[in-house]
Amino acid sequence: MEESVLTNEELPEDIESHSLRPKLLGEFIGQTEVKEMMNVFIKAAKNRNESLDHVLLYGPPGLGKTTLAGIIANEIGVNIKITSGPSIERSGDLAAILTSLEPGDILFIDEIHRLPRIVEEILYPAMEDFVIDIVVGRDSTSKSIRVDLPPFTLVGATTRFGDLSAPLRDRFGVVHKLLYYNEEELKEICERTAKIFESDIKESAAFEIARRSRGTPRITNRLFRRVRDFADVLNDGIIDQKICHVALDKLHIDHIGLDSKDHSYLEGIIDKFDGGPVGIESLAASIGEEPTTIEDVYEPYLLQLGFIKRTPRGRIATQKAYRHLKKRHNTRLFE
Repeated sequence: MEESVLTNEELPEDIESHSLRPKLLGEFIGQTEVKEMMNVFIKAAKNRNESLDHVLLYGPPGLGKTTLAGIIANEIGVNIKITSGPSIERSGDLAAILTSLEPGDILFIDEIHRLPRIVEEILYPAMEDFVIDIVVGRDSTSKSIRVDLPPFTLVGATTRFGDLSAPLRDRFGVVHKLLYYNEEELKEICERTAKIFESDIKESAAFEIARRSRGTPRITNRLFRRVRDFADVLNDGIIDQKICHVALDKLHIDHIGLDSKDHSYLEGIIDKFDGGPVGIESLAASIGEEPTTIEDVYEPYLLQLGFIKRTPRGRIATQKAYRHLKKRHNTRLFE
């Protein structure tokens, strides 16, 4: 099945967008408070000639956590090593990475909440005291060897802050939540992307793409590329509001960024379960999706819009959802 263009998860086609990533804080659009705070912490660490304190970035996918990690390394002027929680399966894997770091380097671990617990415990002394304990040998001949590490900065990223263990959370000195972007910020990102690709885009078109991007730069860049395809074929390469409407309507993305899968989800609650409440398992089965996909892909944006509520009894569609889908409801339903 083809992945939805509006999914927050990175798709293979997004690899191209890596070249779009800003290199410095001054080039990074949005997340103003996070940028201001990081600028202070980075300058203070450089002035004291110390490694930056460990940084935890959390929030929905596609908002720039990986980009910010790269920017931190560029601003400090050090190397960055990138890995992810699922790819570090054994403590030896993490030990090999840590011992390869140079003084001041950045180690970026994406999806850090998915680190195996035994691997996570290796991180504790590494983060606090810049040492790791390696066990060599087996059974009665085994012994622990303490290895000193150079001072480094761990930048962790997670979409599930609540899944992090308390001991790991407490070892981060700098913790920032990344928020969804507003339409003006996304319009600016779209215009920057168009400039990099040397595309002719009208301001109204950039705004149209921005308002259908679900508050997420990754989706803005993805929609831009899809609209650019239509513009190249049907409009002499000019990206105007008319070609935006043609392209995005063909992609079944409505004026607030909901696609056919979002509509299927909302209609499932309203039409099949009378607006809810309905349990996630029943809802998932009724629309042919996995519960984890519903929770991670569909619901964050619908919750942000106020179209659904999560209750102890299940999911409920709100009055806003009925209005958006032009569905009739019992007038007493929302009293």
